[in-house]
Amino acid sequence: MTETAIQTDLPPPFPDHTQLPESDGTFVKNFQEHPQSIILTDSIGSVLQQRHPDGQYAIGQDCGIYWRETDPPEKGAEAPDWFYVPNVPPLLNGEIRRSYVLWREFMAPWIALEFASGDGQEERDATPLSVVAEGKTTKPGKFWVYEQIIRIPYYGIYEIKNGKLEVYHLNNFSYQKLEPNERNHYPIEPLGMELGLWHGTYQNQTQLWLRWWDSEGNLLLIGDERAEQERQRAEQERQRAEQERQRAEQAEQKAARLAERLRAMGIDPETD
Repeated sequence: MTETAIQTDLPPPFPDHTQLPESDGTFVKNFQEHPQSIILTDSIGSVLQQRHPDGQYAIGQDCGIYWRETDPPEKGAEAPDWFYVPNVPPLLNGEIRRSYVLWREFMAPWIALEFASGDGQEERDATPLSVVAEGKTTKPGKFWVYEQIIRIPYYGIYEIKNGKLEVYHLNNFSYQKLEPNERNHYPIEPLGMELGLWHGTYQNQTQLWLRWWDSEGNLLLIGDERAEQERQRAEQERQRAEQERQRAEQAEQKAARLAERLRAMGIDPETD
């Protein structure tokens, strides 16, 4: 009896980050977006290194989070302007991440931030995913995707032109708008840090910036600020050493004058 092999057509495997587009082809909406991402990443770096001594964390800056497989693939992704994911490798198989693919990693970001150029309507869009006809679906709103599908615990919306910040916390399966504390900051409890707005100059732009503070209200510094702080500390130490040298010199001169007067009076200052 001859056995007949039966061919089974298996579905193709879900794509990974190397097989999905890393960009949807849209322009960055304003000149503040990239510096804003950098200032957040730069200042939080030392804190995350302490939290993750093994280096297992990832930060995305305007990178796609793929949450469903669609055609074209970009329709199944959202790209927060900034997000942080704990306990995942920064590289995948030795390659730089091109996107973040939920069906490959299963770990949702802890926080996502959007820098809205307009009034934040797009960032607050809670339109759910729905089937319209012949299996076709509508595009869901970004707010709904973060809340109901990716389930990101903290979601912040910063309206750049209005200088307005809102932070939402996922509670009982829905986002609840948080109230700021007495410092007008929003505590991000899993990180032990606070998020708020800071007015200052960064990369030749003087305006409000979204920044991190520690739980005591101390601003987390970026590299240039840390270097300036070290320069000021070194200068203060130099000045302190110079003052000590001058005091020692003055004391020595005073002792020499006293010895000279004693000798003039016929007293040997070296004699006990």
